[in-house]
Amino acid sequence: MSGQTKVEFGWFIPTNGDGRYIGVKPEREPSQAYFVEVAQAAEEAGYEFALIPAGGECWDGWIVGSWVAAATTKLKPLVAMRPGLITPVLAARMAATLDRMSGGRALVNIVTGHYPADLKASGDPLHGSHDERYGRTKEFLEVVKGVWQQPDQHGANFHYAGSHYEVEGGASRPAPVQKPHPPLYFGGSSEAGKRTAAETADVYLMWTEPIGWIKEQIAEMEGYLAELRDARNMSRSLRYGIRAQLVVRDTEEEAWAAAHEILRHVEPDLLDAREKLHSKTDATNQKRQMELFSASKDNDYRIGPNLWSGLSAVRGGGAVAFVGTPEQVSDRIVEFVDAGVTSFILSGYPHLEEAKRSGKLLLPLVKQKLAEKENTQT
Repeated sequence: MSGQTKVEFGWFIPTNGDGRYIGVKPEREPSQAYFVEVAQAAEEAGYEFALIPAGGECWDGWIVGSWVAAATTKLKPLVAMRPGLITPVLAARMAATLDRMSGGRALVNIVTGHYPADLKASGDPLHGSHDERYGRTKEFLEVVKGVWQQPDQHGANFHYAGSHYEVEGGASRPAPVQKPHPPLYFGGSSEAGKRTAAETADVYLMWTEPIGWIKEQIAEMEGYLAELRDARNMSRSLRYGIRAQLVVRDTEEEAWAAAHEILRHVEPDLLDAREKLHSKTDATNQKRQMELFSASKDNDYRIGPNLWSGLSAVRGGGAVAFVGTPEQVSDRIVEFVDAGVTSFILSGYPHLEEAKRSGKLLLPLVKQKLAEKENTQT
């Protein structure tokens, strides 16, 4: 850790329901009241932002993000733009409006892919064209940034002609509060995804993996940034983030028992069906998660110190969990910071109680250790 890059912590709003268990009907149905309760608990716990998920099973992230921003004072909603499902100028205006109405708190998550069936069900014509979706995303973000960064929002308009988008006289009114624009978070583990992120993103997001794998991904991204500097004189830098689950308890035995409890009601048939579903994805990051899950089967799905892949087959997505005591998990987080990670998006089941628990047991200890480390380096 350089001592100059701030480490940030985000939580998660469960917009498709919540409860103590996964793989079963949610104990708590999604509702605006519950989303606000989780958001306010996360803010009070010390989390700075909250990821609003995207996908066919989730409530609309823009409306939820606006709702929770109105009910909090500092928490920043991280809301998904999905190229192919929305036009770039409209997306830019929506994000700028959220940024204005929240007092400069909007964060944008660029979601290019998902399961092909979900993309097809949402009307994406490129649902089966993985790399082409990233080419479209690059153009999408060129338009979004273009209309955000016009020198005179009431005079100069933006023109663009690409393979996927043609814009004549585009503008974002209002302009965003944050300059040059709201931060762009971006996930995608394929080469096409990583090269697009290197050109466009502010924060490159990864699903949690063993720290050696994370270091390799960061090194790969830094290589793409170096290529841009050498070949195109494009000087860019990235921050790096991970998405993880969290099971923190006073003792290690309690933590592992609580982790396994999340899966207590999963039926074998569901487990088999979910594994087959994940195997059909064209998302490289999901394939990497399932590789970890399969390889760790004989070790109770433990993939490293205090890292557990047991939720991966059922949950999908960023399912690897930090499991252990506050002392253990805070040490692991500091190790990831030392590897170059400065943004952590965490969550646990149920999200309300785990936000409060981690705010009490974990976050103060992590921040204390990071402050002590920075002081020894300055």
